Amino acid sequence: MAKNEKSVTDLVCEHIKKQKLLPIPVQTLNEEAEASRYFGGDLKEFLAAAKTLGAKGIFVETLYLEDDEFYYDSGIDDEEYLAMNSDFNNECCCGENCTCKKGDKKKSKKDEDDDKVDGVLLEPEDLEGLDLSLLRPEIAKFLDRVGESCGVRLTVPGVDHLEVEIFADWYDEFAELVDEASEIIEEDPNGALEQVEAMFKEAEKAAKDEDKSVKKIAAHPPKKTASAKAKK
Repeated sequence: MAKNEKSVTDLVCEHIKKQKLLPIPVQTLNEEAEASRYFGGDLKEFLAAAKTLGAKGIFVETLYLEDDEFYYDSGIDDEEYLAMNSDFNNECCCGENCTCKKGDKKKSKKDEDDDKVDGVLLEPEDLEGLDLSLLRPEIAKFLDRVGESCGVRLTVPGVDHLEVEIFADWYDEFAELVDEASEIIEEDPNGALEQVEAMFKEAEKAAKDEDKSVKKIAAHPPKKTASAKAKK
């Protein structure tokens, strides 16, 4: 951001003041404890709604670009992942004298089809934490903006908070690229992994070719100058 350029927070606060409302800086400490209603309109409509609700001020929370936004998030926590991928309930623990009949359970057609597939079928959550810039390299250009103000969350205080989030244009571009990369994973996890592996192989080959080129140049002895020949 340019040295004298105003942040999205400053711009929004100025607009709030023009509407005769007081911008009140706040921070969210526990999002799960908040009861919020998310506003579906734009800033102008939000402020009009705030006045209608009798608000005297607006809570203003500055949002920042965080480094974990550059990595794929399936939205599934560790416990859910283990529950989805655990075969414990389908395994027989009785040994030779099976009494639970799990050992005799027939495979479904889907399981039989999966067994015929050469390789492992991945789910999106299997690529949790994947660097999204490997799928959309343009994402990497935003790395130097980590920690920078990218938007603002506005809240009309009340029993049920009314909220809206306003973002800077550059963050909208970043978010769109993240959505595109995430969609690649969600539509075809195996294809996404293959794309990443192919990129690494290409980079590895380029590094080896460059190394060979350096060695080839170094293998040639330096040319002797006319003065060097005359000294012999």
